[in-house]
Amino acid sequence: MSARVLIVDDLFPNLKLLETKLSLEYFDVVSAMNGPDALAICEKGLCDIVLLDVMMPGMDGFEVCRRIKTTPTTAHLPVVMVTALDQPSDRLRGLDAGADDFLTKPIDDTALFARVRSLVRLKAMTDELRTRAMASRDFGFGDPLAAAAAETGQNARLLVVDDRRASSERMAGALGQYHCVEVEADPQRALVRATEGHVDVAVVSLDLDGFDGLRLCSQLRSLDRTRGIPVVMVADAGDRDRIMRGLDLGVHDYLVRPVDRNELVARVRTQVRRKRFADSLRESVQASMELAVMDGLTGLHNRRYLDAHLAGLFAESTLRGRPVSVLLLDIDRFKSINDRFGHDAGDEVLRQFAERIRAHTRGIDVVARFGGEEIVVVVPDTGLDGAQQVAERIRERIEAMPFPIHGGTRAIDVTVSIGVAVRLPEDGGPASLLKRADTALYRAKEEGRNRVVAAAA
Repeated sequence: MSARVLIVDDLFPNLKLLETKLSLEYFDVVSAMNGPDALAICEKGLCDIVLLDVMMPGMDGFEVCRRIKTTPTTAHLPVVMVTALDQPSDRLRGLDAGADDFLTKPIDDTALFARVRSLVRLKAMTDELRTRAMASRDFGFGDPLAAAAAETGQNARLLVVDDRRASSERMAGALGQYHCVEVEADPQRALVRATEGHVDVAVVSLDLDGFDGLRLCSQLRSLDRTRGIPVVMVADAGDRDRIMRGLDLGVHDYLVRPVDRNELVARVRTQVRRKRFADSLRESVQASMELAVMDGLTGLHNRRYLDAHLAGLFAESTLRGRPVSVLLLDIDRFKSINDRFGHDAGDEVLRQFAERIRAHTRGIDVVARFGGEEIVVVVPDTGLDGAQQVAERIRERIEAMPFPIHGGTRAIDVTVSIGVAVRLPEDGGPASLLKRADTALYRAKEEGRNRVVAAAA
């Protein structure tokens, strides 16, 4: 997988060495020799991952990383800090700044390439979501990236899979200060828990008795219901080959025994933040998709959805020789409601009108706001007689109960006129079916309102 890697180092020989290594692995490389230039490249979207030297004059790597991770437009970028510092306190400082990993000089090429590919792969999974989620701002949802950048990464549900009691208790004790932790010694039961429960991060020991922990990691990454759960491996220092294999399988992060409790907490926090970032993007996309086809006032489908869906139902009805009917409903004298009681009251009536219609239609029926106070109900696999019965039930329900307005302080009587039409062989498309329903509705209005009229065959 190719990607654009930003190398940040104030020493030119270090830049050229890393650039040569990564270019030979078919990565595109850009470089910066100080923090401000690196931030500018990130903000312009010119890189997919950052390899960041810690020891730089002026703005050091920790500060550069912190700024990348707290800026909404760059918080998604993976940052690997490259340093000669190898103390746990140094790693912890970088992880607290938001770094995704540390590589210690001299850099092991295999570890470098495996980590870069792993992080780039994880980033690619959210890039499309980021692009689509940004459109949600146009629907008034706010900025999903800003919300993600402010995430604390705490109060998550964690699953620790380790059959070493002392080890699992230490990890649970460290993580339990910030999260809800469940411990499972049996890998098969752990997989079931992850599948059935709401797990935010799984911490998996690779050294399970009689079972390859890497296989559990692979299962978690491959199953539909667990694929979105970040997985953190815990391995022995000499288990380098399996760590590299795990990263190739898509495992998100790893720790080497003896596990530093502060590093464990920091790495898990990073994974929680990353998962919630992806979840928030996904929710924004879903919400914007729903809003694109929903009417904001009534909660019904809108005209755009109706036009697309009715065309499909009409074509299917023609192909299968099955009936499809349409009800066109219009509140009687709705303008007078707005004039007498105000537009807020009119909106209250429309919302309740939509609710009553929904209550008397099936799940397979399409209910959509056609425009103004008009609502269309598409009734598949239903002939004219059946559609008239549905329309009459709705009409009776509207007339039977007054509509509360002004927050329930008063109520008014409302009636509805309904035109009904069924698809005919000569109908050229949905437009002609809707036209005949509209003609029937017009007749219902002319004949005194508060009635159902069916279009002539």
